[in-house]
Amino acid sequence: MKIAMICTEKLPVPPVSGGAIQIYIDGILPFLSKHHEITVYGLQSSKLPDQEVSGNVRYKRLAGRTRSEYLNNLKAQAWDEYELIHVFNRPLWVLPLSQQAPGSAISLSLHNEMFLPNKIDANRAVKCINRVSFITTVSRFIADGVKDLYPMAEEKLHVVYSGVDTNLYKPVHSIKNLMGRRALRKKYGLDKSKVILFVGRLSNKKGPHILIEAMKQIMDSYPQTALMLVGSKWYGANTTDTYTQHLQTMTQELKGSVIFTGFLPPADIPKYFSAGDIFVCVSQWREPLARVHYEAMAAGLPIITTNRGGNAEIIQSGINGLVLNEYNDPDALAERIKYLLDNENIALSIGKAARKLAEEKYNWERVANELLTLFDSV
Repeated sequence: MKIAMICTEKLPVPPVSGGAIQIYIDGILPFLSKHHEITVYGLQSSKLPDQEVSGNVRYKRLAGRTRSEYLNNLKAQAWDEYELIHVFNRPLWVLPLSQQAPGSAISLSLHNEMFLPNKIDANRAVKCINRVSFITTVSRFIADGVKDLYPMAEEKLHVVYSGVDTNLYKPVHSIKNLMGRRALRKKYGLDKSKVILFVGRLSNKKGPHILIEAMKQIMDSYPQTALMLVGSKWYGANTTDTYTQHLQTMTQELKGSVIFTGFLPPADIPKYFSAGDIFVCVSQWREPLARVHYEAMAAGLPIITTNRGGNAEIIQSGINGLVLNEYNDPDALAERIKYLLDNENIALSIGKAARKLAEEKYNWERVANELLTLFDSV
């Protein structure tokens, strides 16, 4: 079957500048392309050619300084050759693309709450749901949100949890990873530290300010702890704003080491997970289900995450992580961090269980196989 996969206008594929959707597409392509002829439509990038073929996958990269420009360039493509058009995270694009390809099946992959009234009006939402063959979502939280607004969508909704390439992530408890872990920690002067790790955009809704507040208590009681924040304000570049400057000011009050890595190329991210001892996700918003959880699991790290949106769906509290219901309470977060610092055997057990889950369940092959089943039903 000839399938077109329509990425959003935000970032290019492969994920040379990062992006959860871009990483998702890149992860599943090797498995999908064994069974189908795939064309990926994405954003132009100076780092990538406008068109290329890699194996059984074609890439077509379009200009898109704005969302409307990108959509117009999409509409100008030839769509009648595709039996299925799989649209990522843009329900508003389903109807315009349907007009260009009335004979093609269309499906939708949701990675955010894109059916909220401020995202799409009810009239077009209903038409979109009626038009698509199926809708996949990255979490039950996203699926339930669509169903609550549009009950008629229930039979078309399928939760397909994301995945990770476990070959890229070396478990922190692995002897094979010991030298690499030591070298990276030494680079930042963290040889003797217990490293609390944050990976993500430095934005208010991601909550690093809550973590920094919690670290005041931690560093007072545990002088050998350090905080590493991996990421920047936005994907692909090191930019600052008043919030990131505020974070820098907050950390000046901390007694221990604090590392801001800034933006790192996506290919470098896996080894930075190996530098940590405890991974913390402090999302303050209704997070669909942050992919950093899969990455931290693959690295064999004990996870502390806030119970926001879909984050807690893949965490069995006490088994492969800890869930924080008091999502905006630095004191409650500090208690969880102290618990793992005081109970190293439990932290190790949680990390090993997390790695095992990533290997057995949260891998790209499983994601692709679930999608293939849906593709074959069209």
